[in-house]
Amino acid sequence: MSVIPADLIIARISPDGQPQHLQDHLQGVADKARGFAAQFGAAELAGLAGLLHDLGKYRPGFQEYIRQDPDAHCERMSNQDKGHSGAGALWLLQRIKQEFPNRAWYGEVLAMLIASHHAGLYDWEDLLARMEGADAQREMAESVARAPQALLQADLQIALQTRPLGGRDACHLWLRMLFSALVDADFLDTEAFMQPAQFAARQSFPSLASMQDTLQNHMQQLQARASDTPVNRRRAEILQACRAKAALAPGVFQLTVPTGGGKTLSSLAFALEHALRHGKRRIIYAIPYTSIIEQTANVFAAIFGRDAFIEHHSNADSTPAQENAATRLACENWDAPLVLSTNVQLFESLFAARTSRCRKLHNLANSVIVLDEAQMLPPAFLQPIVEVIHLLQQHYGVSFVMCTATQPALGAQDNPALRGFAGLQMQAIIDDPDALYRAFARVRVHLPPALDIAQSWDEIADQAAAHDCLLAIVNKKKDALELAQRLGPETIYLSTNLCGQHRSALLDEIRSRLAARRAGTDMRPLRVVSTQLIEAGVDVDFPVVMRALAGLDSIAQAAGRCNREGLLPAGDVYVFIAPDEIKRGPIAAAISACRSVLPQAQGDVLQPSLFEQYFQHWYGDLKLDAKQITADCRATSAHSGAPAPQLARVAQQFQLIEQENMVQVIVLWRAADETDEKNAIDMLLAMLKQEGPSRWLMRKIQRYIVAVRSADALKLEARGDIAPLLPGLYLQTHRTLYHQRFGLTPDVTPGAVSDFTL
Repeated sequence: MSVIPADLIIARISPDGQPQHLQDHLQGVADKARGFAAQFGAAELAGLAGLLHDLGKYRPGFQEYIRQDPDAHCERMSNQDKGHSGAGALWLLQRIKQEFPNRAWYGEVLAMLIASHHAGLYDWEDLLARMEGADAQREMAESVARAPQALLQADLQIALQTRPLGGRDACHLWLRMLFSALVDADFLDTEAFMQPAQFAARQSFPSLASMQDTLQNHMQQLQARASDTPVNRRRAEILQACRAKAALAPGVFQLTVPTGGGKTLSSLAFALEHALRHGKRRIIYAIPYTSIIEQTANVFAAIFGRDAFIEHHSNADSTPAQENAATRLACENWDAPLVLSTNVQLFESLFAARTSRCRKLHNLANSVIVLDEAQMLPPAFLQPIVEVIHLLQQHYGVSFVMCTATQPALGAQDNPALRGFAGLQMQAIIDDPDALYRAFARVRVHLPPALDIAQSWDEIADQAAAHDCLLAIVNKKKDALELAQRLGPETIYLSTNLCGQHRSALLDEIRSRLAARRAGTDMRPLRVVSTQLIEAGVDVDFPVVMRALAGLDSIAQAAGRCNREGLLPAGDVYVFIAPDEIKRGPIAAAISACRSVLPQAQGDVLQPSLFEQYFQHWYGDLKLDAKQITADCRATSAHSGAPAPQLARVAQQFQLIEQENMVQVIVLWRAADETDEKNAIDMLLAMLKQEGPSRWLMRKIQRYIVAVRSADALKLEARGDIAPLLPGLYLQTHRTLYHQRFGLTPDVTPGAVSDFTL
């Protein structure tokens, strides 16, 4: 094997054949990582990791390899003989142990960061086992023989004085923050060299100050056009309270606003004012459902422009084994003044191991995070979620806004079920939420005669058919199909079987027809059957809503879709008991808690005082750390007693949506006015084939994605209905697989029936 001269040692080769010198890459990553980690006091430690993260690329064999394969720098663990991440990890581990024995744990920390920068974070013992293996030893020996002495003799003193934020129990978050700083620096330095135009596009966002001016102008115009009604006067008061309370010291805030109170823009006004007053860098707006994201994104786009913020809620990030140069450049780091995302993307990232998920974390430091519909935080993960909120607020300069009409009890002092772990100390933005509730009360809730006797679907359908303008919400997709079919082909069906673009089109149609009914220009019956995706924050206004018995918060959110604008003296919400009720899990516990508190309602089932009791019942009946995430985060070494969090195990266990058993399918849905010559998804797929998976293109394509179970995907692939397109992503190949009314339902053979049957 020929020896590459020292001045020709490279990190990678660009698409046009230009080499990037390894020394330039190492210094570039070190400088960027140092700047990122300075936000939380770990600049020198992150800079040291950046300086040595690619030490293994000095290996002669790797230099030969990288000239043959443009994806060589994306290390695959199946090619250990060509790996490069073990060298710097082992070098620092051994050097620190020898020179600074009382700081030996920091050698393990740096080894974790460097060894993981492609493969993803390890469990602690697995990392140490890799460091003891022959592959890492060989990588280090071959690299050290060729690396510059100045690199190997880097000063460690300052870096090793860094202290983990939050103490031993919080090391897992501190490590992920450091890891984020390193991998984002690596991604960005790579992107700047490989795709300079894409890198330059990252600098095109407006400032928070200009966004605040834009929002203020928009709100002034809205208020000038609004009629002088009690509801609009209350909305103005809510906005004023948000702006006034933004001056309060950073912390965790409660914004308790009834549905229809304008909390989306009021919470954004609070976040912008709070960020500017206290020097916060960005705002992250996290939402439980993609259906609400689509609506909120449209609101934000109408105010600021579509390119003024990042909308990121794809779960199709690449895994290390499937990674290539293109997929590395397609993921997000949330470096924008305003980010719109999901709870899944936010919280799974905070407990993640994959580089693509962890990359954004350092950009959470010194930010404002709005948790819209905060009652939707999943109870099975509530303990680790509440604790990470506490850590981010206490140690990373993050302010939170818990934004909802049905505020969950998340303070340990308020809820016995939360005792035993850190609750949140929260400041109220609205001083008298009970008075606000009374001012916005505009529905009558009708309970069934008995809360334990189910109705048949035929009986429920007859009740629904008696109303010519109705929204019915159920707990399961199967139930939505049952009811929608019984109500006839004109009934609109909504669930996650439909892709986001299809749901958006249907919601636009629903809003348009509701407006036409109010104007008297379209009196056709309008009946919508939906899963719960419509009830939390989706802006629709029906005179009648039916809701299958669920949690009290779900009933309240469903009621928020009824007489939303207060145009009627009162809307009607009918609660019914569906057959085949869910028997296990959080929804079953929520139904049980609801049954426990409803007898105390005394005529008003939505009174605020019931919700504290409801959440106490609900949380008390569940394990709030069902996967033992907290114990794995706080694990210590059996040998040394030092922190040794099980980072990979935590990432595997912390899945708000069980992604292990799900795959993503791009579906070929087209709007009614699209033609073969002008079809949005076909045009996007043609761009994907020609240009590869850029961030911007994948954002557009994700609106045509439906998640299906892995077992169903295997069946679909076997019969030729879908085919792999990219790692972790499939494409619909049978044109009739996606039903124009009911979406992607794997149990149906394409073209077998003229309409959908169960």
